[in-house]
Amino acid sequence: MARFLLELKTAAEAAKVAEGSFRREAAKQIAALEQARAFAFRRLNIMQAVAQAMASADSEEVAVASAFAALRMRLGWNSDSEARSQVITHFGSVALAMFRAQAGDDKATEDVHEALASFEQWYAETRGAPFWMLFEHQMPDTPLVDF
Repeated sequence: MARFLLELKTAAEAAKVAEGSFRREAAKQIAALEQARAFAFRRLNIMQAVAQAMASADSEEVAVASAFAALRMRLGWNSDSEARSQVITHFGSVALAMFRAQAGDDKATEDVHEALASFEQWYAETRGAPFWMLFEHQMPDTPLVDF
């Protein structure tokens, strides 16, 4: 009888370990999916803002300048630094591709996807983090004041 109970205990412990392992993996996958979703919506929102800013531009120069202004505004960049200037400069290829894609041909749309992917890759390689992390604003605790 002792052997039977030992086998049941071993099976119960194995089930416990398997469940714990599964829960840890599920939590990792949920976190990865959550980040992918957040980045996808950040990507959509910033690119919509840039597209709206560029909508009335009649030249590449005006379109790119409008895109830069929209990006700066969304990031809350009121001043420039060397690092910020590098980001803006590299984003220029995305803005240019977007302006050229306004005609709506499929090749130009592919160019926008490629330019954005290239920009994101450049940012991740040079900064060690995804570009979309810049949009994670932590709200500071503010005291509640009753007047």
